[in-house]
Amino acid sequence: MVFNFIAQLAIGLVLSAVSFVLSPRPKVEKPTAAGLDDFSLPTAEEGRPIPVVFGTVLITGPNVVWAGDLKVDPIRKKGGKK
Repeated sequence: MVFNFIAQLAIGLVLSAVSFVLSPRPKVEKPTAAGLDDFSLPTAEEGRPIPVVFGTVLITGPNVVWAGDLKVDPIRKKGGKK
């Protein structure tokens, strides 16, 4: 009875190891930093037509007068404790 349990446990461990080795590995690409060109931000341009909207409509690329101070801060990686 104890031998049967140990044999089943060993077979289960071997099969788990084999399935781990044979499983396909996903191809992971190195992530790239997002720039301001990757986003669709509101712009302010002279001479751009102002859309007239009736009801609830999603407007892509609205023309705004002021959106605040837009700046980019790089992410700095801090080292571990020494």
